Amino acid sequence: MLILVSSRWLHLTMMSGNGHYHKNKQPCLMVLKETLIRHGFTFESETDTEVIPKFAKFVFDKAHDEEGEQTVTFAQVVTEVMRQLEGAYSLIFKSPRYPNELIACKRGSTLILGVKELTDANSGTFSHDDKTFTTIGKPKEFFFSSDLCAIVEHTKNYLAIEDDEVVHIKDGCVSILKFDYGKEKPASVQRALSVLEMEVEQIKKGNYDHFMQKEIHEQPHSLTTTMRGRLRANDVVLGGLKDHLKTIRHSRRIIFIGCGTSYNAALAARPFMEELSGIPVTLELASDLLDRQGVMYREDTAVFVSQSGETADTLLALEYALEHGALCVGITNTVGSTLARKTHCGVHINAGCEIGVASTKAYTSQIVVMVMMALAIGADKISTQSKREAIINSLPDLPNKVSEVLKLDNEMKDLAESLIEVQSLLVFGRGYNYATALEGALKVKEVALTHSEGMLAGEMKHGPLALVDETLPIIVIATRDACFSKQQSVIQQLHARKGRLIVMCSNGDASSVCPSESCRVIEVPQVADCLQPVINIVPLQLLAYHLTVLRGYDVDQPRNLAKSVTTQ
Repeated sequence: MLILVSSRWLHLTMMSGNGHYHKNKQPCLMVLKETLIRHGFTFESETDTEVIPKFAKFVFDKAHDEEGEQTVTFAQVVTEVMRQLEGAYSLIFKSPRYPNELIACKRGSTLILGVKELTDANSGTFSHDDKTFTTIGKPKEFFFSSDLCAIVEHTKNYLAIEDDEVVHIKDGCVSILKFDYGKEKPASVQRALSVLEMEVEQIKKGNYDHFMQKEIHEQPHSLTTTMRGRLRANDVVLGGLKDHLKTIRHSRRIIFIGCGTSYNAALAARPFMEELSGIPVTLELASDLLDRQGVMYREDTAVFVSQSGETADTLLALEYALEHGALCVGITNTVGSTLARKTHCGVHINAGCEIGVASTKAYTSQIVVMVMMALAIGADKISTQSKREAIINSLPDLPNKVSEVLKLDNEMKDLAESLIEVQSLLVFGRGYNYATALEGALKVKEVALTHSEGMLAGEMKHGPLALVDETLPIIVIATRDACFSKQQSVIQQLHARKGRLIVMCSNGDASSVCPSESCRVIEVPQVADCLQPVINIVPLQLLAYHLTVLRGYDVDQPRNLAKSVTTQ
């Protein structure tokens, strides 16, 4: 029995002495594994995944012993395995005992079925009728994937498999069954195919050396796509939120929940969301919210931010929020993802397929989406109307400003060459750009494999100042905003302690922020303060990219990391 598996958090029920299985609230994979060992099974690894095919073989053997000459079907074996599994997983079963058969099932995790050469393109109906899946003398081609990007070069017709659905392919024909714990046999269901709006070129590197490089330089286009159709005559139209705006405006508070880069994007948007909505805004790391079982009310609006829409901690936090009755809003780049399906409403960021593990264009598009969300929520507030209109009018020009920043590519490569030997890097930010400091440091960590920390500049005197010397590179973000004068003071204090300074400032401000020629300056265009993080992160993305390439590391697939974090 061969099983291809993508599991997030997985429990198996414990086998009792009489051969029956009962649920146990605690993970009991080890108990099951020990039981299987007692029945003569051997294990090659310590992974939880290996327990599943061994358990499937045990189910098969046990059924044959009980049924005698009566044959147990492949579907019966798989559904019995599903009956004993808890948690999130996606599984594909293939066995030499059942030639020409394949079964896929999932719960929680994402599983996509691509269908090539659909017989009835007009109806798009997906059922268990054999004629639907074959042409005269020619079977269909089917593709399973956890990501839509993987099937686009083969077909644009796809089906997002739902939780507890079983897809059974046999002799070129397909059945879709719905598993139910309360029923012995799953019932057949019909599903409609969707059409993927993506081109093959989006998953190819083109003239670029790496996907991360391509995605950094795609940001003017991705931002344009994110805003397309959503800005209209001094107004923002977000179709996924329009029916829930009144509820959001009456919320007790807005809670942004995310992990990693998505959390940083929410942090960048928080000040503007508070200012325009007048609603208290809090931020939660999904894992921390769950660890401490944070307080949540029915009157709260919980906004879940995830590029993939499959981040395990974020989805667990979503379940927690749903249990507490909060309005749940999703912000994701992946149509059909678990986050998109389980939230009450939401916004797709439409940044396009992102292949590189280190998120770049999704981050900037997330910020823009949350800014537009703040603009939509605050549309009824007269006191902020003039600022709101100014932001809306400046949004269309944002891609052009990002294009200007991308011209710093060679300058960032030169800076990376000067930092190639460093072992540590600090990034100081404040206000809107505290998030930029965190995200810039995260990019260096992720791909260049260099220790880096993003810090709130206001906390500099409360410990970090002790690290400053002439060897430690420190990037200070000091573009023109409400915190500009405070950042000037930070730069002066760092310079007085002989810090190795790299200052990011607005165009024309080099002389006012750099106390001497020993300070290196990165000048970027000035935009509205809430949009400045979109501009300021681009040079840091380029720096991380070039530092990684110069050090000879894999920039698209950093060690120990995955694009979608589907484990806790």
